[in-house]
Amino acid sequence: MTQMPIFQSPTWSVTDLTRFLRDLLESEEVLQDLWVEGEVSNLSRPTSGHLYFTLKDRNAALRCVMWRNAVIQQTYLPRDGDAIEIHGSLSIYEASGNYQLYGDIIRPAGEGLLFQEFLRLKAKLEAEGLFEAQRKRPIPTWPETIGVVTSPTGAALRDILDTIRRRYPPVRIVLSPTQVQGSQASAGITNAIQALNNLVKPDVIILARGGGSLEDLMAFNDEQVAYTIASSIAPIITGIGHETDFTIADFAADLRAPTPTAAAELATPNQADLREALGELSRDIDEIVLHFLQSQRSKLERWQSYLLLRSPSAKIKTDLQRLDEISYRIGISLSHTIALNRTRLGGLELRLNALSPQAILDRGYSLVSHQDGRLVRSTTQVEGNDVLDVRVSDGDFKVRVQKSGS
Repeated sequence: MTQMPIFQSPTWSVTDLTRFLRDLLESEEVLQDLWVEGEVSNLSRPTSGHLYFTLKDRNAALRCVMWRNAVIQQTYLPRDGDAIEIHGSLSIYEASGNYQLYGDIIRPAGEGLLFQEFLRLKAKLEAEGLFEAQRKRPIPTWPETIGVVTSPTGAALRDILDTIRRRYPPVRIVLSPTQVQGSQASAGITNAIQALNNLVKPDVIILARGGGSLEDLMAFNDEQVAYTIASSIAPIITGIGHETDFTIADFAADLRAPTPTAAAELATPNQADLREALGELSRDIDEIVLHFLQSQRSKLERWQSYLLLRSPSAKIKTDLQRLDEISYRIGISLSHTIALNRTRLGGLELRLNALSPQAILDRGYSLVSHQDGRLVRSTTQVEGNDVLDVRVSDGDFKVRVQKSGS
């Protein structure tokens, strides 16, 4: 007879057990940040944009899921049969009870070593000061010649040319063609940059290519390319890959653009913006000139007033007015003086008239004088038979002297 255990084990529901296992997986840090390598099979990407596939090797298989928001950030998406490395976290899909990997990064197998080499070279060049901000050269605002280093057959060149023609048609564009992928690409990029600097001497150089995997972009993670960029006479703008792609060339360049098109935009002014800027500048100049003219007109008016106040004409007019006033006062003064003198003269005339011989004669007196005009003041001055002139108030007459007793 079988004996029942004293403490019976609890009975789990499928849901509870599945959630318990899921919590165990999600609480394990190692399983939440891991890279897994394998071969892709049963790849599916429905209209939702999510990515579903199985990652397998010789002995096992692992279901993988990548949500749409992570898918659209990838520069590389696998196909069935590709050997890949996928980064993500492990959990359980409760509906089926399967454990699966939820990925956020996919790269071709072997890129892990390439990335380690990328980090090693970046640290080395950074320690040498190749990426320091103070050595970055400014990008000219109005370039006359732009050099372009890229593949002559790639889409990047077409994007760059279309953008420059649209934004700034007057600029001269010189292409220095090179391979941008493969074993000879690094040497080609170096030679193309040096050729532009030595033969063309452009104002700025655009180094560009389209997107690709880390392996595709390895020519731009080359040490010699980095040194060539840093020693370039013309400043260099890189537009390599997609917005999320970073290369050693980007760090060494004077300016990084997220795409070839953006690099062309950063290298050129926009003619529409230029027209608007010229319009604003023209309006500013008009306002400045108008303000200057108004200011000068005000100054001129002030100087005219100043000169008028101090000019000989103004002084002459003032002196003429003063002369008129003085002449008027002199006339008044002369009139008063003449009237006063006339009054005084009238008084003197009256006094003279009162004292004149005629007045005496008018009072009954007469003047007796000899023929020669000598006045007779005494009887001793005359003798008998002298003819004398006698003047009275209303005339004169002659008399003959007769001595008394004769």
